[in-house]
Amino acid sequence: MAGLYVHIPFCRSKCAYCDFYSTPRMERMEEYVDAIASEYALRRDEIAEGFTTLYIGGGTPSALPVPLLRRLLDALIRPEMEEITIEANPDDMTPAYARDIASMGVNRVSMGFQSMIDAELRAVGRRHDARQSIKAVAALRDYDIGNISGDLIYGLPSQTPESWRQSVETVMSMELPHLSAYSLSYEPGTRLSAMLAAGKIQELDDETCGQMYSFLCQAARAHGYEHYEISNFARPGYRSRHNSSYWDYTPYLGLGCAAHSFDGNIRRYNPSNLKAYIDSITNGENCYIAESETDTDRYNDYLITALRTSDGIDLGKMSSRFDPAQLIAAAKPFLDKGTLRRDGDRIYFPEEAWLISDGVLRELII
Repeated sequence: MAGLYVHIPFCRSKCAYCDFYSTPRMERMEEYVDAIASEYALRRDEIAEGFTTLYIGGGTPSALPVPLLRRLLDALIRPEMEEITIEANPDDMTPAYARDIASMGVNRVSMGFQSMIDAELRAVGRRHDARQSIKAVAALRDYDIGNISGDLIYGLPSQTPESWRQSVETVMSMELPHLSAYSLSYEPGTRLSAMLAAGKIQELDDETCGQMYSFLCQAARAHGYEHYEISNFARPGYRSRHNSSYWDYTPYLGLGCAAHSFDGNIRRYNPSNLKAYIDSITNGENCYIAESETDTDRYNDYLITALRTSDGIDLGKMSSRFDPAQLIAAAKPFLDKGTLRRDGDRIYFPEEAWLISDGVLRELII
C-alpha cells in the first residue's frame, strides 16, 4: 500500500532556520485547498495501490482555518487509511482545535517543539513557548489523540549540553509515543545562515552536537523508545507508518507546492511556486516535473534511504531490485571495522555509527 502526502505552504512567520517552501499569502488558502482536491483527482491513479497513510505537512498545516481543513480532509480521507497525520504548531493546538481535528478523523499529530527552553525558541523565531507545548499535548489527549510525535532540534544557537538535557528530560516526562530529533543545519538563504555569516551567532562544534545526540539516544533507550531511524524514536507499535514508506521504497503521491512523489520507478516534484501551482491545476493541467533517474541513481537512493533505518538492508529483498554483490563487496572494510554490521542477510549501521554514516555512505554508493 502507498502513502499520500499534502504540502500546506502557509506560515504566519518564517522560522530562522527553515528552508522549506512556505508563503505568507494566507488570502490564497481557499484556492489552494481546492487545487489540492483537483490535483488528487488528476493524479490518484498514478499509483496502483490504495493509500493507507495520509500526512499533512508544511509550512504550517495548523494555520488553515478549520472549515478549510475539513474541506481538504473530506476530499482526501478514505476508509482504508490507517494513519492520518497533521503537523501542528503548539500555539495553534487549543482545546477547540484538538476537538475539531479529532472529529475530522485525524489520529496522529506531529508537533514542532524544537526546544523546551524559551530563550532558545525566541532565538530562532518560534512563536510558541515551552508551556504551550505541554498544554498542546494535554489538549490532544483530552480528545483521545494519543499518537503524538514531538520534534526537537539540537545544535541551536546558545544551546548547551545542560539546556539540551533539560529539553530532552521535559519531553521524556510527557511520555509521547514518538520523538524526532534533528541536528540544526545552516541552510543557504535562511535568516540563521545570514546571522552566522554576520558573526551574530556561533555554530556549535561537532563534538558538542555529538554529545547531545548521544545523550538523547541513551535517554530514549532508558524510556523504552526504539531508535528505528537516525532521527526517529518510537515506543513499540508507534513507528511513523507514513515516513517509513520513504525509507523502504514504498510508493507515495505528493500533492501541492514543492511536494515530491515516487511511484516505484519515477520520481516527480511540483514547483515551489504558489501561483504557478494554482494556475496549472485550475486549468486541469499537471505541473509536476519528472526526474530522469538511471539504474545507478535508483541503487544509490535505495542504499541511502534504507541504511538510515535500524532495519538496514535485507539482502534477500534487495535482490528483487538490485544485485547485492556490489554492496557486499563495498561494505566489507566497514563490516571488518564494525562501522557496519551484518546479521544473516541484514546489513545495518549500529546506533553508535549513525553520526558518521554519511562518510560511509559516500564509499558505498556508485
